[in-house]
Amino acid sequence: MTLRIFNTLSRQVEDFAPIDDGHVRMYVCGMTIYDLCHVGHARFLLAFDVVYRWLQVLGYRVTYVRNITDIDDKIIRRALERNIPIAELTREMTQAMHDDIAALGMLAPTHEPRATEHVPQMLAMISQLEDKGLAYRASSGDVNFAVRKFDGYGKLSGKSIDQLRAGERVAVDDGKQDPLDFVLWKAAKESEPDDAKWDSDFGKGRPGWHIECSAMSCALLGTHFDIHGGGMDLQFPHHENEIAQSEGANGKPFVNYWLHNGFLNIDNEKMSKSLGNFFTIREVLGRYDGETLRFFMLRTQYRSPLNFSDANLDDARNSLRRLYTALAAVDGDDAAVDWSLPQAAAFKAAMNDDFNTPQAIAQLFELAGEVNRGRDPRIAGQLKALGATLGLLQQPPREFLQTGSGVDEAEIARLIGERAAAKQARDFARADEIRKQLLAQGIVLQDSPEGTRWVKA
Repeated sequence: MTLRIFNTLSRQVEDFAPIDDGHVRMYVCGMTIYDLCHVGHARFLLAFDVVYRWLQVLGYRVTYVRNITDIDDKIIRRALERNIPIAELTREMTQAMHDDIAALGMLAPTHEPRATEHVPQMLAMISQLEDKGLAYRASSGDVNFAVRKFDGYGKLSGKSIDQLRAGERVAVDDGKQDPLDFVLWKAAKESEPDDAKWDSDFGKGRPGWHIECSAMSCALLGTHFDIHGGGMDLQFPHHENEIAQSEGANGKPFVNYWLHNGFLNIDNEKMSKSLGNFFTIREVLGRYDGETLRFFMLRTQYRSPLNFSDANLDDARNSLRRLYTALAAVDGDDAAVDWSLPQAAAFKAAMNDDFNTPQAIAQLFELAGEVNRGRDPRIAGQLKALGATLGLLQQPPREFLQTGSGVDEAEIARLIGERAAAKQARDFARADEIRKQLLAQGIVLQDSPEGTRWVKA
């Protein structure tokens, strides 16, 4: 069965065919790193970790780019609040992000570009747009994109410019010719720190958010590539603006398949800081292990809304324990997946149906039932091998079932103390060595103003 995916651009499920035979190029909008990642971030990061894994299972070579936005209004404000350089804040938050997602078993992307490393490419693209009459210099000093001069604006969101204008609530200001026009280059303000400013032909300033992703994706994947992903909330205006910039500058189609994951709700309400139902990944990892959180999210198809609650997490933990209980009873053979096995064939069909992880996981329980009935090491091996395609069931079963077994808490505490002393002595190489040593043992360190705690990955 051919892989079929829902393409937001066409609003239908399509057969997947990469531009280059055997090679998939994929870009996913990553984190703006001014704070700790929350569980909504975990949802989109995991959705595309699964896409990345499954494309490789199908035999594709995948170039996966997931960027880091390390210059932004929120980043500048947070650095000023903490009275530290922007680079120090973004370094700290990037490490925190890496630790959190390692606990969830996510693979590293092929490339993880930082926006601040690609400012020359952004300036080159802005110059192209200006040369083509699609960008203009505003009286404020900003450089803006002229939305009405780009034919086809709104094709991703499915709305015309007039429909989008009808919902516009912001008055024209800062020299914009139209409220929908968006900034490509932000003129520097005197109140902003020097490390938030770059020299350019447009004057001292910094890039707008939208141009960052266009420049980084085109630099690393080419001007026309296969898949672009992100959360549903990015569909408009961010991804719509990426299309306008990229196609306006390069004069060719930008992306063939657009994938967007659904929202995460907390107890049936949309997650929101204002509602007080906002949880960071590490807060959740303080109560549940990383694989349980991963398994919980995989039980919902990536485009569907996901309801986050303790009851649902408890249920996921109990279900995951059922799978590990089957593996603990039989020493399974280490083997590649036998796709001729009925459950494996059904698993593959589910994943090829727009990455339908709930139906795929149902086949894991079918195999677990077979293991419990027949105690067949081959079937147990197939259960483990299929789980691996989703990043599941790779821990020693008895260790998973016996919480804390195999973990020398005293040794971990000693190493955490040694790391703290190394950081105080500014021996950052030794501190990082200790963090990596523990990570290799499945122990993720999480730093906070209150101190350092650890969780099992």
